[in-house]
Amino acid sequence: MLGYIWLFLIITSFIAAAVTGRVEKVTFAAMNSAKDAVTISISLIGIMALWLGFMNLAEKSGLISFISKLIKPVTKRLFPQVPPDNPAIGNIALNFSANALGVTNAATPIGIKAMEDLQGLNPKKTVATNAMCTFLAINTAGFQLIPASAIAVLIAAGAKNPTVIIAPTLVTTLIALCTAIFVVKVLEKFPAFALDKYKEEE
Repeated sequence: MLGYIWLFLIITSFIAAAVTGRVEKVTFAAMNSAKDAVTISISLIGIMALWLGFMNLAEKSGLISFISKLIKPVTKRLFPQVPPDNPAIGNIALNFSANALGVTNAATPIGIKAMEDLQGLNPKKTVATNAMCTFLAINTAGFQLIPASAIAVLIAAGAKNPTVIIAPTLVTTLIALCTAIFVVKVLEKFPAFALDKYKEEE
């Protein structure tokens, strides 16, 4: 669907440019933006390698495990359908910790593993459970204590004070997180969304 949206925007922009006689300007802007994208991507390599290195050190030193243990009581309350000793709880905590530290690329494989663990508990494989929806809502909210990836992009783009986004990001993502959890927990109370009660069709 996203690909169709981008295609629609590109075609519409070229049609508008042709009608208004600005095809040359649109072409120049497209080429210039492509150049900037490559420059920023190359600049991000070093910065992302640094943050991923920090993330790896945090994991090896036990910092991520420590954070995971701290938030594990919360994850148990958010996912009451998941057994406390199930690996999904630990992976969810790790995923949340990685996202909170702003290293979303490192959090992706952990999130996929957590979703696979939740799918293993799913009685109806073709329908997402409440736990899966809750996990997805939390990930979509994107709570971040340190927006490392965003800071890296700002540094690569030449921002003078990239760390100025830390406080606003913390506030907005916290509001998004609370809203996501509230909505998903309210909706799961309705019969239409109580999918954990469904049984696998034979």
